[in-house]
Amino acid sequence: MERNLMQLNIQRAQEEIDRKKELVSKGSMRQEYHFMPQAGWMNDPNGLICFRGKYHFFYQCNPYGAFWDCMYWGHAVSEDLIHWEYLPLALAPSESYDDYPKGGCFSGSAIVCEDKLFLMYTGTANNGNGVEQTQCIAYSTDGIHFEKYGGNPVLRAPKEIKADCFRDPKVWKHGDTYYMVCGASRDNKGLALLYRSKDMFHWSFFNVLAESRGEWGFMWECPDFFQAGDQYVLTFSPMGAGDHTSVYMVGDFDYETGKFDYYISKEIDWGLDYYAPQSFETMDGRRIMVAWANEWEWMPLWKDWGPSYREGWSGFFNLPREVRKKPDGLLQFVPVKELENLRVNPIKKEKFVLEEQETEIKAGDGICYEIKFNLDLQETTADQVEMKLRCGDGKNTVCLFDLKKGEMSVDRNFGDGWSRGISRSILNLKEKNELDVHVFVDCSSVEIFADQYSNNHSNNVFASDKQNQIFMSAYGGKAVISGLETYGLKLS
Repeated sequence: MERNLMQLNIQRAQEEIDRKKELVSKGSMRQEYHFMPQAGWMNDPNGLICFRGKYHFFYQCNPYGAFWDCMYWGHAVSEDLIHWEYLPLALAPSESYDDYPKGGCFSGSAIVCEDKLFLMYTGTANNGNGVEQTQCIAYSTDGIHFEKYGGNPVLRAPKEIKADCFRDPKVWKHGDTYYMVCGASRDNKGLALLYRSKDMFHWSFFNVLAESRGEWGFMWECPDFFQAGDQYVLTFSPMGAGDHTSVYMVGDFDYETGKFDYYISKEIDWGLDYYAPQSFETMDGRRIMVAWANEWEWMPLWKDWGPSYREGWSGFFNLPREVRKKPDGLLQFVPVKELENLRVNPIKKEKFVLEEQETEIKAGDGICYEIKFNLDLQETTADQVEMKLRCGDGKNTVCLFDLKKGEMSVDRNFGDGWSRGISRSILNLKEKNELDVHVFVDCSSVEIFADQYSNNHSNNVFASDKQNQIFMSAYGGKAVISGLETYGLKLS
């Protein structure tokens, strides 16, 4: 009966999506080349994995409305990380451990075992003793239709951890042992808990992988843990850490002791809309990271929680990014090479000079495009270099490289009439000859990568189609630009 109930709930929710998707697809704020739901609400990426020759994206979603509510798992597959085929919903609330109306099937991950696809997720319930979050399993033989494990939940919060702050399991296998990292809160500080198992169904606590000393918020959501070269990386999104939306730590890890000693902690993305990143390994061995293009603490700054809900949808994923480790241990987050297949109408310019008078830059249709260039720091005398994106109707989004202060900022306060906020980061230009910049703009987003893809800003901007101009200028002197490349980006 329980299995039938989940399938019935999936069928009903799928009918709701099918009823709305054609109308939603016509919305003016729909993205061109970013992954998004067919209809309704979407947030965290879940269960990113390769299975039987295809890439699988699972994601938290609400099929019944464009706001967060009771969570289901959506599902799509792709052969290139860019073009996606939507599949039936994978998980629906149906059991006593995951049917809380303001909870449901929360975030998690996927793993392949004996040619079956397993999903590990957080079930959220309230059976009279307050909200409880537990870790649960579902599995599939075809990668499409899932059945929940009869012994769920397989893991409950330890006594010292609040039952409503224990979620988002990321599972992997090393040798003959399964490992899981979960986000948690203890004494109002965030931490990541490490577990291990021989069969994936029976788990024992192993160690505290890392915890906040007060600088990284009160709860660590959506932790991820993976190897990068001869070291290891922990990522998470801290709640209660202000505008810090996603963090990575690099250090040494011992599988015998479960001890992680990190020596680097940095931002993955300095923008206002980059949350809950999860990574996976591609078929050719790349480590790819995907995040939700939003963030809980910033959403109330939007009028009505963002305008796309009026079109019957909300939420999309940031561009998939390849994670690379530099010799100094810092990480780079490089947009995947598959995006190059979308390029149309290339324009290239070897070298030109910017001054205070604005120079117009042409890139595609001015709405969906890519820009690459280098700022020659040796020949540049300007204090500031400004790039205005999605200009028109008296609106624009301004990216400012303040060379004198050593700061990069993206200001969207005048970007669309809804969005607010300025994202800022430090620019370390000492002893550097150039500053590389790589820009991706879509109908509702601006993603800017700088300084070898280590200084990145992702911000949602719900601009109109009339906002299709690009301008650059320099203040306090001249700026020399070299190697300018622009492209339109089209999915079809």
